Amino acid sequence: MKKIIFLLIGLFTVLNIWADDKPRFTTSAPDVVVNGDQFRLSFTINTKKVKDFRAPNIQDFDVLMGPNRSEQSSIQIINGKQTFNQSITYTYILMATKEGTFTIQGATIVADGQSLKSNQVSIKVLPPDKAGNASQSGKSGSVGSLNGASSGGKISNNDLFITATASKTTAYEQEAILLTYKVYTLVDLRSLNGNMPDMKDFHTQEVDLPRQKQFTLEHYNGRNYNTCVWSQYILYPQRSGKLEVPSIKFDGEIAQHIESIDPFDAFFNGTGALSTYKKTIVTPKVIINVKELPSGKPEGFSGGVGSFNLTSSINETKVKTNDAVTLKLIISGTGNMKLMENPEVKFPQDFETYDPKTENNYNLTSEGLSGSKVIEYLAIPRHAGNFTIPPIEFSYFDIKSNSYKVLKTNPYNITVEKGAGNADQVIADFTNKEDLKIIGSDVRYIKMGNPNLTKKGNFFFGTTSYYAWYIVPFLIFAIVMIVCRKQAMENANVAKVRTKKANKVATKRLKAAGKLLAANKQAEFYDELLKALWGYTGDKLNIPVSELSKDNIEEKLREHQVNDDLIKEFVDILNDAEFARFAPGDPSATMDKEYQAAIDVISKMENSIKH
Repeated sequence: MKKIIFLLIGLFTVLNIWADDKPRFTTSAPDVVVNGDQFRLSFTINTKKVKDFRAPNIQDFDVLMGPNRSEQSSIQIINGKQTFNQSITYTYILMATKEGTFTIQGATIVADGQSLKSNQVSIKVLPPDKAGNASQSGKSGSVGSLNGASSGGKISNNDLFITATASKTTAYEQEAILLTYKVYTLVDLRSLNGNMPDMKDFHTQEVDLPRQKQFTLEHYNGRNYNTCVWSQYILYPQRSGKLEVPSIKFDGEIAQHIESIDPFDAFFNGTGALSTYKKTIVTPKVIINVKELPSGKPEGFSGGVGSFNLTSSINETKVKTNDAVTLKLIISGTGNMKLMENPEVKFPQDFETYDPKTENNYNLTSEGLSGSKVIEYLAIPRHAGNFTIPPIEFSYFDIKSNSYKVLKTNPYNITVEKGAGNADQVIADFTNKEDLKIIGSDVRYIKMGNPNLTKKGNFFFGTTSYYAWYIVPFLIFAIVMIVCRKQAMENANVAKVRTKKANKVATKRLKAAGKLLAANKQAEFYDELLKALWGYTGDKLNIPVSELSKDNIEEKLREHQVNDDLIKEFVDILNDAEFARFAPGDPSATMDKEYQAAIDVISKMENSIKH
């Protein structure tokens, strides 16, 4: 009976999941292919209750095969929540026959009683690579997953290079310029590092790009490269003239397959070995002609360059003395918001004013900072009366019209009535002056008469505590110097440092071997295990890598008073690990045994080696 109840609960759960999952019909295909290459066009529906699938009319490509129907089902349980996924995919194999950009319309299908149409896709067809490298079509991925055309030879500047392009080569001072560094590669690029140098002639802000780089195909100078935008910067020229963006050096790491003629190496490692090369890529310089802002700057020019709007508001127009008045300005638009000055507000002389509070709500875009800048001005009226805050002016240089523009707010008429208290009361500050300010008390009257003065206590000067405050810091400084000098001398002894860190390094390598053991990666596991064993003895016994051998290890261990049984156990584990790497049989059981034995023998050695 319980089994039936559980089956019913599971059935209702699955039915609820199915009911909540609305049918979705999607089309997928590569964005870029090469003329003459084959690629997949897939139509996927996330339900199995389908009928009347109708593919679009495919005119611009040759249909080599399809549609092939395949079904997929899966169940996932994450944090107690069950998810059931099922889908049907209709796949075509197409071949590009001409260059250009082509659109494939969506397919239609009836799913769960509904008529659905999938999205259309656009595919760009590139011309074949002149160097015979057209087989890369449709490849995209992150650094480390590219298969280039050049392998096993010298990597030329045509196989891997970086371009530097500016969105504008002629601009005004403070005008935003987008600088883009783009990677073009035909090789297996594993990593790339390079930083923008400090430039005194530009204010620079880096555009946030995804850390995981995605490469796509692009036809450039007759060849099909894997490309991606590596980094982008927004530059604001700080002066006029011919300004130069200097070259940047990028350090690249490239993997190449080296063909092996050694039959034993080919047997164990395949037809070729994978080697890593370093290559320095230097980007070209970029010259930008910067024009000075035209004459005729308005009075109080903010330094803003771009396109902006100005709005204002006030919290109250009828207040009492000593009540706060907050005037808010909002400057919105796109430009050098971070570099321009706040507009000046001319409050009446009877108002106590404070430094404005600024809140920046903008994002970095290819045109500069876009968003808004909110500025709050606080003032406190000290006397009753009718007052006027004149219009606030904000001036900037408009990029679109190449002219200066002045924006103004409306004036504000404020009525101040007599309130409780007076101008000498204590008030809390608004921003960055003193935390408390006593108004009207900067100068106190001198009190006349004979004040009653009493002796507060003995002077601190000349006491034991007074001299201790001088002597104690010197003693602490001397102790710190002695300890630091001793530590520096110990660190200078490389052999001693290696000996101290031997167990720590071995433990780290054994942890890495444990992860490879769990992943059942036999070759990598034994490589890491042997590194731990050889590395531990080399560091602990101060034996150079070039002199590491089993005979040397045995001799050194005996010199450090390690008993013969433990020496034999250690050497046996080395032999077993080297043999088990390529031995037939059940690798899991052998790997577990060797891993535990290595941990035990290193622990015993740590307690036995005498220095």
